[in-house]
Amino acid sequence: MKGKRFLGLGPEIIVLSVILFLVEFVRGAVLVSFIPIFGKNELMLQLTIIGTAITAHYLTDTILKTFIGYLLDRWSARWVINIGLLLSLLGIILFAWGNHPALFVFAAALYGVGISPVWIVCLTKVKEDQRAAQMGYLYMIWLVGMGSGPVVLNFILDRQSSWAYTLLVILAAAAWIISFFVAGGRQTGAATVPFREQWAALKERLVAMKPLLPGMILQTLGASMLVPVLPTFAKEFLGLSATQYSVLLLLGGGCTVLGLMPMGKWSDHAGRKPFLFIGFAIFAIMLASLSLKPSTGLAYGIAVVLGLSYSAVLPAWNALLALYVPPSQKGLGWSLLSTVEGIGVLIGPIIGGVIADYISISAVVWISAALFAIIALIYLLFPSRWFAEH
Repeated sequence: MKGKRFLGLGPEIIVLSVILFLVEFVRGAVLVSFIPIFGKNELMLQLTIIGTAITAHYLTDTILKTFIGYLLDRWSARWVINIGLLLSLLGIILFAWGNHPALFVFAAALYGVGISPVWIVCLTKVKEDQRAAQMGYLYMIWLVGMGSGPVVLNFILDRQSSWAYTLLVILAAAAWIISFFVAGGRQTGAATVPFREQWAALKERLVAMKPLLPGMILQTLGASMLVPVLPTFAKEFLGLSATQYSVLLLLGGGCTVLGLMPMGKWSDHAGRKPFLFIGFAIFAIMLASLSLKPSTGLAYGIAVVLGLSYSAVLPAWNALLALYVPPSQKGLGWSLLSTVEGIGVLIGPIIGGVIADYISISAVVWISAALFAIIALIYLLFPSRWFAEH
């Protein structure tokens, strides 16, 4: 109760947090473990097909962000979230017929439908006077869900793959059922504004942040390239067992979660630019270090530093984006900015899968590290006024 009062959390955001955790647990399990591991080991699919399935998931997620954000400024969040999660549940169920590559890709695409509304609604509920603390809380829920999903599923996949599928269906169904308890009503509480006027306001903000767009796209591209190859990279290149890979994920994800709130408050005081530059630079160096075939112990240490550097980047990046969201159209604003970020996600998994199949898996990691180094350089060279209040 004391934590809830400290963060200013109401019953509404608590219900959304439970749904967010379940949704991200399933998403992390599906994208990081189920699709890459089950698709390669059980269905014998090429990494290119696996990358295509992950891209299909992000494609529907990204396309619908704009449309769903528009709906959230006009319609009840309960039904937007409910219908989206029902379609996502159907996508999970379709994985039962995933031995057909086309259906495997379609199932991943359908699963992407219900992801956008939950996160966007959470963003609209954050109070401006407690942004760092509440965003740290939401990112903690997001990362704990996303991080624990693949860890749990890795253990289950090692024993019985059918159990993994059953767990995904049960948790996706639970998120859908809980969505009936989300409060109704539009998200911003503002009067309905014509879409043309909303777009004009957002266009003005996007033009103002034009120098930041390359970083927005490159960072999601660099991260998403790794998704289809990570399990195979850990097993074949680093020589990690499924349990050791799970420990690696736990260390990286755990350090990210632990660092989010202190890093967020620190960046609120110290400024966003140094956190973005230093965070991305360290992330690039550590990622490249994994390609040097470190020992298991050293790989664990690298995962810790990767997690801490990511925790430095996330709050600063979110606070930067928040400057460009019109207060009267939060739903549409966050959805359109998320769509811009999603451009890199759309092509990253396919690029990663193709490079892994036709060059090598380690080449994917090296290229990803290079992209993060470029991002760090971009943020270093940008003048500080781009990171200040407008």
